[in-house]
Amino acid sequence: MMHLVTNIGDADIKMESNRKGFGRGLLAAAKQNDKIVGLCADLTESTQISVIAEEFPDRYVEVGVAEQNLATVGSGMAAMGKIPFIASYAAFCPGRDWEQIRTTICLNDQPVKIVGAHAGVSVGPDGATHQMLEDIALMRVLPNMVVVAPADSVEAEKATLAIAKNGKPSYIRLSRSDIPVFTTADTPFELGKAYVFNEGSDISIMATGTMTYHAMAAAKMLKKDGISAEVIHVPTIKPLDESTILTSAKKTGKVITIEEAQIAGGFGSAITELLAEKLPTQVFRMGIRDHFGESGKPEELLNKFGISSVHIVMQVHGMLGKTKA
Repeated sequence: MMHLVTNIGDADIKMESNRKGFGRGLLAAAKQNDKIVGLCADLTESTQISVIAEEFPDRYVEVGVAEQNLATVGSGMAAMGKIPFIASYAAFCPGRDWEQIRTTICLNDQPVKIVGAHAGVSVGPDGATHQMLEDIALMRVLPNMVVVAPADSVEAEKATLAIAKNGKPSYIRLSRSDIPVFTTADTPFELGKAYVFNEGSDISIMATGTMTYHAMAAAKMLKKDGISAEVIHVPTIKPLDESTILTSAKKTGKVITIEEAQIAGGFGSAITELLAEKLPTQVFRMGIRDHFGESGKPEELLNKFGISSVHIVMQVHGMLGKTKA
């Protein structure tokens, strides 16, 4: 395993929301570069952009519940030489201001950093209105946009520091609930790169964001069944690391993708499009299938929608035609 913790799948693993890592990364970036500014739509604490408001109040703008204004003001500030981080729940940004992101940010190639918090069904009891599942599809279709979904809080911190310096429109997807922290300070991260987190030969499990931990836990269970699963972590959904993805698919000949989002147009679609064009491969996409979220505990919802580690194990067995020992 590539500089990961040793207790993956164990009950004592450290838990923390990846938005906490975003907050740490943003504060560090802001201390390094005084061009970084923060803007929020009345959700400073929930998105952790509060670190800017508290530490650098003269570099923070509260726009209120006005997400379209959030995007356009951010674009204007970028045009004047700033590096704006604009934050809200993903259901509202990019959910409510997608046209402004498209026209004022991406069309002008302005380096605005869009922070979509509370994404995925693991938001939990807030329910369907606040469980943004369509954001990967919405953002990866935009020209000039970089799309990042960190696996945990440690990687979220690294990703935030990276997008602060990349000079491009960028979207970072963050969860609400505490999730396992399984990467470390030594785990590599670079925008545009995917990583082999677990070597395998029977099947490739390609995961992004919060689902990579579940893929790793599944690989650990599959090993006991005599199945060698390769886990590819893809934190940068756009641009894709084509070389790493194609090398793994060629090696195993079978691919499962897993995401906490709609499979239509999402991460799995991006992988499938690449393979269809360059290396036709058997693929099964795991994620939300044409359904809105529901209210419940995060673990209940992962089971409800069939994207837990156990469901990954079942799907692997199905694709390989093997039954559990």
